Amino acid sequence: MSSLTDKIGGTVNKVVGTIKEEAGKLTDNEKLQAEGAAQHLQGQAETAKGDVKDTVKNGIDSVKEGINKL
Repeated sequence: MSSLTDKIGGTVNKVVGTIKEEAGKLTDNEKLQAEGAAQHLQGQAETAKGDVKDTVKNGIDSVKEGINKL
């Protein structure tokens, strides 16, 4: 998966998780609330994974540029 795909998936999971969590709170449904919280955390992890991929790619590109200048 690309970093963009990870970030988009992460954002979707964060939004859906938040909606589920709030719906669980409104309906006193602890299971739905917990599922929403878990999905939100999964989304945060996916977004962070995309950020790490970008950082690594930028680092590699920077090293390649440095080598090409030699």
